[in-house]
Amino acid sequence: MLSVIVGRTGPFAGQSVVLGDAPLTFGRKSDNDVIIVSVSASRQHAEILAEDGAYVLHDRDSRNGTYVNDERVARQRLSPGDTIRIGDETFLFETQEAVETVMDLSRLALPRADTTTDPGVLRVTVSGGGPVGLAFALLLEESLRGRVSVTVHDGRWVRSGTNVVWKDESHGNVRRQQVVTVQSRQYLALTEEMRTAVFEDGQFSEMWPLGPDSVSGRPPRNIRIAHIEDRLLELANGKPGIRLVPERFDPAQSEHLIARDHVLVICEGGRSRTREHFADRFGAADASIYSLDGEHLQDVVLGLRVKSRLSDPMSVLLTVAQNRFLLNSLRGEGFLNMRLTREEARNVIGIDPVRQVFEECIAARPCVMSRQDENEFVCPTHGTLFLPALLRGSPLWKRIQEGLRLFGVAEDDLSAVTSFRLDMVQRPRFTAQLVRPTGDHPGTYGFLLGDAANAIHFWPGRGLNSGLASAVSLARTLSRGWRGRPLRDADFIRHEAAMSMLQYRHKSRAWNAMVTTDERGVTRAIKDIIESSMDGTAAPAASGAAVPARSAAGDLESLLERMRVIRGRLAARLPGLPDNEELRAHLSALAPATLRTLQESGAWETLIVGGEEADIDIFYQQDAPVFVPAPARPQPPDPRTPA
Repeated sequence: MLSVIVGRTGPFAGQSVVLGDAPLTFGRKSDNDVIIVSVSASRQHAEILAEDGAYVLHDRDSRNGTYVNDERVARQRLSPGDTIRIGDETFLFETQEAVETVMDLSRLALPRADTTTDPGVLRVTVSGGGPVGLAFALLLEESLRGRVSVTVHDGRWVRSGTNVVWKDESHGNVRRQQVVTVQSRQYLALTEEMRTAVFEDGQFSEMWPLGPDSVSGRPPRNIRIAHIEDRLLELANGKPGIRLVPERFDPAQSEHLIARDHVLVICEGGRSRTREHFADRFGAADASIYSLDGEHLQDVVLGLRVKSRLSDPMSVLLTVAQNRFLLNSLRGEGFLNMRLTREEARNVIGIDPVRQVFEECIAARPCVMSRQDENEFVCPTHGTLFLPALLRGSPLWKRIQEGLRLFGVAEDDLSAVTSFRLDMVQRPRFTAQLVRPTGDHPGTYGFLLGDAANAIHFWPGRGLNSGLASAVSLARTLSRGWRGRPLRDADFIRHEAAMSMLQYRHKSRAWNAMVTTDERGVTRAIKDIIESSMDGTAAPAASGAAVPARSAAGDLESLLERMRVIRGRLAARLPGLPDNEELRAHLSALAPATLRTLQESGAWETLIVGGEEADIDIFYQQDAPVFVPAPARPQPPDPRTPA
């Protein structure tokens, strides 16, 4: 009679493994037969061996012990009905007949061990369980129901009972509270179940007007990224084809698992360790194409978590009329993003109040510093304080206050500070064969999605929009191309083309959001224009000589004229825009230096930045433009050629 191990609680719950002559190993290390994700488990924790016609459980000198029926054991002969506890996970030892009397046989058809041998099951590992990784897993599970096994890893999760949830501040994880703008082209590509879960009443707003990319008259939607993460993770917990592992994926320790699977999807973000582990397969990124005068162009943006008292139409108009500040919010609460000059970026530092040393955690990680006392913004991870806020007379803090004033934010309504970088590179490919097929393994393909493929944040939600588009593309490719046979390069022609189009469209937008070209054809970084506006001179004249800056009154009038033009374009799509007197009264409260900076930074290139999205649907229609070479036409014989 066959004996089995059945998961009772934990990620293995409901799955089973039939015991045989080979040892069955348990532990956190990825080469174990049963991977224990609990932090209280050891890397090599325990094993079950066949001895003298029975099965014996051995503890492998684990740190926290192995338990059978709640008693710690070093060696234990197992009997049917015994409960094994390793870390926070429990297992039942039973005969297969007994298990089948209490468990639905359909659940026994889903064990992880079976998916490695069933050629009809597509085996997928996802590194990174943010919105992009979770969206991809849910889309693929829906389209290949019963024919796919997806394992998603993320170190920002923790197990809570039978579910996996996001870590909170008690676990050292500060959730992302940024508000992002999701375009209708992207959210309409999600399943109805996903849309219903994410876009609950009261959880989103439609702040921005209809644009060239709005599908079926649906406007963009503002929503908190943490809410998207929560809802998608809740859905994934209930999907039989998705296994959630609350642990960071380690490619170096998972080589045998990568070779076992068909697909590895890398969604860890712009600093992906897994992508760098396979850098020789995906190729080196090229930064030269996004360089100016030989310097790779990067921007540093300060993110200020605020509550604005302005109406949405006023906030929209103030945002698109200049290039220094950008507000994206949900009913006034969100992040005010401030583009920094080179000098200001060097001042985005923290100070350790105990050791009295400077730290770059907010600029290098980046960390989120939350407001504790009147003017102290504290990093919960490193215990540092935001230095510019402590130095109330510092130029950077004064400019932050001007940004708050521009968007009607009381200083007490600034609750946190963070930063991020705008960094563009050209990636040569997004698909790579990581492991070639052999007689024992199907071969493994790797894919870059989301910020691991295109790290672009020049507009709140831009990274999420391109990430969702890439997730939709890969899910469609795999669901249409999976036939139970080893995958081929040719299976991913459409997806690679879609990714290249996304890269071009979003990188061209980002470039136009970071540089501007004056009437003389000179291209300059916007951050440098902002910096030059602060020294009391305008941009160089054609002769190269500096010219005096306009007066504050002239800057105010120029800004008002620019806003009148923009208002004329938006009025039909965005009711409630402020009139001239309301704008004048609001802007008159700003310092002359701020008015000069706003004026010289220029308006958003809305025709470029807000233009049509890359439409990946064209690659997945029945008549998609995929090149197939025509057969060669037979040539008439050359009469000069002898018969």
